[in-house]
Amino acid sequence: MLTLARGAFWLVAVVAMILAAGCGANPNAGSAASNSVSGEKSVGAANGRLVLLMNGNSPFWDAVRAGMQRAADELGVNAVLETNDATPNGQITSLRQFGTQSDILAVAISVTDAANVAIADEMRKLKAKGVHVITIDSDVDRQRLRDARFAFIGTDNLVGGRELGTAARHLRPDGGAFVTFVGRTGAQNAIERVGGFVEGAGDTLRAIDNMGDENDRTRAKENVRNAIRNHPELNVLVGIWSYNAPAIVDVVRELGVRHKFSVVAFDAEPIAVAQMNAGDIDAMVVQNPFEMGYQGVRLMKALVEDDQSTIHEMFPRHGEAEGDVYDTGLKVVVPDERSTLSADVFGPKTQFLKLSEFRRWLDEYGLKGS
Repeated sequence: MLTLARGAFWLVAVVAMILAAGCGANPNAGSAASNSVSGEKSVGAANGRLVLLMNGNSPFWDAVRAGMQRAADELGVNAVLETNDATPNGQITSLRQFGTQSDILAVAISVTDAANVAIADEMRKLKAKGVHVITIDSDVDRQRLRDARFAFIGTDNLVGGRELGTAARHLRPDGGAFVTFVGRTGAQNAIERVGGFVEGAGDTLRAIDNMGDENDRTRAKENVRNAIRNHPELNVLVGIWSYNAPAIVDVVRELGVRHKFSVVAFDAEPIAVAQMNAGDIDAMVVQNPFEMGYQGVRLMKALVEDDQSTIHEMFPRHGEAEGDVYDTGLKVVVPDERSTLSADVFGPKTQFLKLSEFRRWLDEYGLKGS
């Protein structure tokens, strides 16, 4: 009897040990399941992905990628930049694919067409699946579709357009006429930049046309040729997307008509920086794509981890009018010599730099363009 009792005692002890191990002796056991149920997710490099989706392809996105990678390294997350064919359908396809990939935790999209309801619907579908969605660089139509994303990170494009228009007005005090050149006329950043340019240009500079090229570099140059050929009164050429400035310069050089035109543009592709140095561009309004990439990753991580402190720091007025917009700032860059522009004609929040100063800023962040 004693032997039987001792055997029963050991059997009970072994069973108890097994049950204890199964009930959480390892503090990490079952954590994946519990996180899934509670809605908590890890955004560490070995877990989920944060995705930035382009609206096209240009050196502008190299600076976004640099900012994204800096944030990913500092914050310990896995962030990737996804290319796009520069069409709404391409973005719709990408967003649908993201919805089938369970490791994607958040998406930042530069919207190709602000008013495209189908893009906004795919963004909403991702949100319904628990994927956090923000916009960078180019937003949705804020009047009708802003519910499709949590917030926008990028340039105040209306202000940027005004500053570029102001530059053109002071470069041409006797007036004249201008044409704006852009990739997609329906993109939010294009609409606001062109509208702002018209405001900044004032009554002395007349708008002739706004010519879209659908991200076709050959067509971008042809648009410039056609504008110069068809409008003899034209004296200001305006690049709205980053590659438009090099396209303008190439055609002006080809035709040998630099003396007839003021050339002003958004962004500073590496070749545009060299072209300004060579005397072919009179003024550039420069965004901060590095900051867009950095802050985009920072916000996505905060949303995934429900880090309310960081979210409130970035958007202290979220929920109020325009409280869902994070402004990454503007610079006006002019040549080192012979520019008639000065800081006092621009807004107090706009940084005014000579080209050599801007180049030092690029070097500080290891960038070739912005």
